[in-house]
Amino acid sequence: MIFQAIDDKSECIGVYVDGEFHFDKIPTDLTKTWRCSGSTTDKNVEYAHLYASGKTLYECCPMSLLTALEGVQKKMGAYVKSFSIAKVNLNEHCIFDLIPHDFLMEYCEVKNLITEYVFENYEKPLNYNHLDSVEKLLHKIRYQELNLKTNDCRELLTSSKQRNQIRQYTKNQKYVDYNLFGTVTGRLTTKSNSFPILTVRKEIRKIIKPHNDLFISLDYNGAEVRTLLDLCGEKQPQIDIHEWNANHLFEQEVTRDECKVRFFAWVYNPDSDDIDTTYYDKEKVLDKYYIDGYINTPYNRKIRVEKRKALNYLIQSTTADMVLEKAVAIDKMLENKSSNISMIIHDEIVIDYCDEDRDLIPHIKEVFEGEYVSNVKGGKNLFDLEEMNI
Repeated sequence: MIFQAIDDKSECIGVYVDGEFHFDKIPTDLTKTWRCSGSTTDKNVEYAHLYASGKTLYECCPMSLLTALEGVQKKMGAYVKSFSIAKVNLNEHCIFDLIPHDFLMEYCEVKNLITEYVFENYEKPLNYNHLDSVEKLLHKIRYQELNLKTNDCRELLTSSKQRNQIRQYTKNQKYVDYNLFGTVTGRLTTKSNSFPILTVRKEIRKIIKPHNDLFISLDYNGAEVRTLLDLCGEKQPQIDIHEWNANHLFEQEVTRDECKVRFFAWVYNPDSDDIDTTYYDKEKVLDKYYIDGYINTPYNRKIRVEKRKALNYLIQSTTADMVLEKAVAIDKMLENKSSNISMIIHDEIVIDYCDEDRDLIPHIKEVFEGEYVSNVKGGKNLFDLEEMNI
C-alpha cells in the first residue's frame, strides 16, 4: 500500500494512507512511499526516490500532475519561508503541528500519485539494496546535532570573516545533511543547509567536539590506489602503499611524496608512459569494467563516461561505495550502543566514541579494513587527531 510520512523525523510519527492520517496505530501493510523517513522502519518498504536515482518530485512528475504539484509546492514553500522568518526551527518541531491538516492531506495525496507513477514506470536499480541501506544511515546522521563549541579555538576567531562564518555554523548549520545523489560516481556531497563537512577548511574542524568521550577516525592508507589494486585482482601490500610503490615501480630512487604525485599523474592520464608495470594493469581493468561507453562498477553502478575519464570514474565510484558499505556495516555493529557514526568524510568514517564500547573498536577496525590497510586516529575534536594503536 502506498503511503507518505507526514514528517521526516523519527520522533514525529505520522503517515498518510488512503485519504487519512494515522498517528497512533500505524498500518502494518505499508509497502511503498516517496522517501525514507523516521515514521516507519519496516524493511519491506520501498522508496520511489531510490527507484528514480535521486530525482526530485518535480523531475519525476507526469504532465497530468504538474499543475497540482506546483500548487502544493508553492504553498509549502510559503509555509517554510514563514517559519524561517519567525525563526521556527523545523528540526525541533513536528510539521503536522504547524501546518493545517487539510493542506497536508492535499500535499501527501499528490506525493502518493507521483510515487505510484514512479513505481509503474521506473525499473528497480540493480544497486537498490545498497542505496537503501546507505540512505537510511544518512537519514540517521541528518538528525544528529553536531557539538559545535569554540572553546580553545581563539586562533580561529582572529579574522572577522572566519569568525562570522563560524558563528553561522554554530547557530544555523548544526547538522550534516548528505546528498547521496550529488555526483554521478556516488561520492557524497552535502546540501546547502548542511554543515559543509566535506569542504570546510580543516582547521575549522577544531570546533567540532564529540558528544561522548572522543572521536575515533578510520581512513584508508591510499584508498584509491588500493581500489585499483583490488580491481586488478592483486594482493594488497601491508605497508604504506606509496612507500611500496616508491620501492617497486621506479628504477631510480624517489621519495614517497614524489612517487605519489607521479603515480596519480600516470594513473589518470591515459597518454602517460611514466610508469611501466603489469602490477597496475589499467587496460585489463578497463577491458573488464568499461563497456560500450559505460563503466560498470562492482557495486552495480552504470555510468556513461568518455574513455579518457573512465578509470578515474571507476576508481572513485568503487572507493566511495566501498566506504559507504563499510559505514553501514559499522553502524549495524553500533546498534543499541552509546557510540555512533558521527559523519563520513570521503574515505574516512568518524565515530563519536563512548569508552564503554572499547571492546568493539578492534572488530570495527577489522570490518573497515577488509584486505586494505587503515589508519586509526583519536582526539577530543575533529582537527587534533592522533594515531592510535588498535
